[in-house]
Amino acid sequence: MSEKSLKQQAAEAALEYVTDGMKLGLGTGSTAVFFIQALGEKVANGLNVICVPTSIASHKLAKKLKIPLTTLDETSKLDLVVDGADELDLELNLIKGGGAALLREKIVAAASDHMVVIADDSKLVDPLGAFPLPVEVIPFGAAATVELMHAAIKNAGSKGAVALRLLPNGKPLITDGGHYIYDCALGSISNPKQLALNLNVIPGVVEHGLFIGLAQVAILATKDGIRKIEL
Repeated sequence: MSEKSLKQQAAEAALEYVTDGMKLGLGTGSTAVFFIQALGEKVANGLNVICVPTSIASHKLAKKLKIPLTTLDETSKLDLVVDGADELDLELNLIKGGGAALLREKIVAAASDHMVVIADDSKLVDPLGAFPLPVEVIPFGAAATVELMHAAIKNAGSKGAVALRLLPNGKPLITDGGHYIYDCALGSISNPKQLALNLNVIPGVVEHGLFIGLAQVAILATKDGIRKIEL
């Protein structure tokens, strides 16, 4: 079974958590696309929901599918967000941000009563860290911020290269919020909670891709069927 098919299975399985009248957060990324498409079919068949997308790309897709949309300014509390992950562990700590939407993804997740993660089972790891940890950084003084990031990483018991994410043309990737992304190739993260705390207090760090204590359910598609992890 292809990775694409597994992602689609996980995404469609998440629909069981969606009920009529819900206020939903729509994630970003290749797996979230399948969820938005499946949700669009439900809406076309009469499901009543209103949604907050976590990126410009997800907004465009949802609008194309005629899914009713709102913003967190208009609807500040959501019932549920369904989103993918680049990595997750058995405690449902996540690394997100491979698609550079981590800031909006975390804002929406924090505004939601529940978070359901959808992924193929290759994303389940122990420990986190094989996937480079994205950190969103303000361009002003970025070099100084990176120095503080290195110290924060070391203090949390990890180490590795920190690299500015570039576009194919060699220019820095700019997020929807107008910031840089630095990818931290740590190999493994022995203490994700401490690393998250350390990064949180750096002035130039807007947000990081460690999602700690936000997800309650993970739906993992395997070649043998759907596996759920629930806290």
